[in-house]
Amino acid sequence: MPAIAPFVERATAMPAMPEVAHKLLQSFDRDDVSLTELAALVGRDQALSAKVLRLANSARYSPARSVASLPDAAAALGMRTLRDLTLSACMAGAFPDIPGFDRKAFWRGTMAVAAYAQPLARYLDADEDTAYLGGLMLRTGQLLMLLVEPQRMAEVATHCTELDSRIGQEQARMGVSHPLVSAELARHWRFPTTLVQAFNAAADPMEVKPFCRLGAALRLASVIADAREAGVPAADALMQAQAGLVNLLQIDLAWLEGHLPDHRLAVADADALMQ
Repeated sequence: MPAIAPFVERATAMPAMPEVAHKLLQSFDRDDVSLTELAALVGRDQALSAKVLRLANSARYSPARSVASLPDAAAALGMRTLRDLTLSACMAGAFPDIPGFDRKAFWRGTMAVAAYAQPLARYLDADEDTAYLGGLMLRTGQLLMLLVEPQRMAEVATHCTELDSRIGQEQARMGVSHPLVSAELARHWRFPTTLVQAFNAAADPMEVKPFCRLGAALRLASVIADAREAGVPAADALMQAQAGLVNLLQIDLAWLEGHLPDHRLAVADADALMQ
């Protein structure tokens, strides 16, 4: 049996994403979706609406006044941000609690990956909206792996002593890494094929053919998220962990440092997601 098989089985047993999430995913390919339509769509789910409003009032967006309704949120934040917040809320609510697991730390990291994926995508001529969604989704495979193999994942964690070492440790000890599991979950949730391919590529961007710029952006964003959480400058971390990829893509690290969002703001949404 392939090492990924039990995780694929668990992915297909996950509840479907809310209808609103599928509508939002479809909106990536539509230019005619209005803010009013989007706000009305989110408003059909009261729990989701409340979470989106908490996110809209978080430190990251610093609204001039309190955002009290979804139409207010739509007007203040715009289409792209409102869609991103709603998808964040849908994803955070899709997984059961895992005993002993630090959900807040996990979603801090996830929100940071999403935030850092956007400027990387811009630099690499990949789609920024898709990169944000990919950043939100990239690490969800870890949650499935924890649900299926909690003891082995705990063992993996004890060996992740260097930046960007988790994927290699998972592959060595479990025969599969979390981006590959995330790809299977994305397939189950009917995410765009582009993202499924990007997650598969993120597991080993230099080896995947044809080369996937979005997958590379997600892997680099993940490195930056962990580095900044540990207080390590992004440029230093990238050259330590992914120098080959940085050189292949000819990334201007000074430009990148200047265009990354502040880490405190990048993770600010995690508090609202956990409420």
